[in-house]
Amino acid sequence: MLHVCSLSTQVTALISAAMAPVPAAVNSPSLHHFALNPSSSNTESSQSIVGDLLDYLNESWTQFHATAEAKRQLLAAGFHLLNENEEWELKPGGCYFFTRNMSSLVAFAIGEKYSLGNGFHVIAAHTDSPCLKLKPKSASSKSGYLMVNVQTYGGGLWHTWFDRDLSLAGRVIVRADNGSFSHKLVKIKRPLLRVPSLAIHLNRTVNTDGFKPNLETHLIPLLATEADKESAETNDKTSASSSKDAHHPLLMQILSDELGCKVEDIASVELNVCDTQASCLGGANDEFIFSGRLDNLASSFCALRALVDACASPEDLANEHAVRMVALFDNEEVGSDSYQGAGAPTMFEAMRRISASLGQQSVGECGFARAIRHSFLVSADMAHGVHPNFMDKHEENHRPVLQKGLVIKHNANQRYATSGVTSFLFKEVAKIHNLPIQEFVVRNDMGCGSTIGPILASGVGIRTVDCGIAQLSMHSVREICGKEDVDIAYKHFKAFYKTFSSIDKKLNVDF
Repeated sequence: MLHVCSLSTQVTALISAAMAPVPAAVNSPSLHHFALNPSSSNTESSQSIVGDLLDYLNESWTQFHATAEAKRQLLAAGFHLLNENEEWELKPGGCYFFTRNMSSLVAFAIGEKYSLGNGFHVIAAHTDSPCLKLKPKSASSKSGYLMVNVQTYGGGLWHTWFDRDLSLAGRVIVRADNGSFSHKLVKIKRPLLRVPSLAIHLNRTVNTDGFKPNLETHLIPLLATEADKESAETNDKTSASSSKDAHHPLLMQILSDELGCKVEDIASVELNVCDTQASCLGGANDEFIFSGRLDNLASSFCALRALVDACASPEDLANEHAVRMVALFDNEEVGSDSYQGAGAPTMFEAMRRISASLGQQSVGECGFARAIRHSFLVSADMAHGVHPNFMDKHEENHRPVLQKGLVIKHNANQRYATSGVTSFLFKEVAKIHNLPIQEFVVRNDMGCGSTIGPILASGVGIRTVDCGIAQLSMHSVREICGKEDVDIAYKHFKAFYKTFSSIDKKLNVDF
């Protein structure tokens, strides 16, 4: 990783094992953890997970890497890996997880006092972010340059990708000598690609008319200068398969060197274009986090860490009647309608299987319906903090600011799933633990974004609140959020797991 800032180290052996920093990239100083012991009551108010979040961000260049790193941390914390293709043998007090497509993940911890029909307390987020992805046939040449054709993924601020030190990361299918295939993740840490801007001398009106690139013809990364004809012919002879014909031989050689395999053994590639600049602290007082992919890896990490720390000891689940769960989905930025997205029944199928396994019987509709009615979902996705240079873009009474706590999102047209009841319950968690909370509603003369909240809420009718950490520069290649908000979100999520059961039983709505 390319860390440009460091933090003091103060971490226990347990967290060190579960959240160990990833290796630093060449010529870059390493970032160190400074989280305190999460199980120590006298340090609860002062512990911070910001250092660990930065490590997670720097490791998680793609949705695949984010899921793989989450898997590593869960295994280190004692969670048991399940296979969706096999029978599950679960027990109260156990901690489990599974991955799907290595880009989505569901983890859960079962309360010792769980019984059939009890609810699930879930925090859901997503692992994907707007980016550029290689086309199936990416090789092209222009004016003596080797270019890499890409397609846009999600609603990115694409002008921010120009003049950045870019590279590639993702997954590769590799053929073994025995004919089998393996799934491997790859990350080229050095700057490999660049989308150069057009000089102002050749575009004199850009500052008055605006920068309006054609995303098909102008947003094509440059890989290298084109080799001479003789070298090109030699390289072409080494490219025999349709997969390698689709991509520059030079690029395939770089991938094979990184993976330690032969070029001809690379059967398939699925690669994102990534910014190589490290996530770090910034601002005069180091109060901000500067990073790509804050939307929504910041939420994903806070939820994951909260679950792990809320189940760190047997005592944490001793009096729990519910199942505590984290669900991290892919493809939120493009609508969630995929095998690994929130539109698939992944989470609800897992809930049904958990209920069936613990009930030692097939769960009827009545038992599962009762479990869903007792359940509660926190849809965690980043929120729009008020921009000091564009304050009029926010409704004047709902202007979330950085460093002031989680933002509850409201929309009368159900672009967010929050209701008066779910908002109240989530606020009660904050109130009991003395945590700040903010609220957001979009202006009536502006469109409103959405999240996985309404998708999951309407899937089987689970009570849902939409919330998120306030940020600036959403969907830019480099985003910004407040350091304090990360710790507040973590504490709020952890408090949700530990206290929601006692809060929920005090409120009667339909009876």
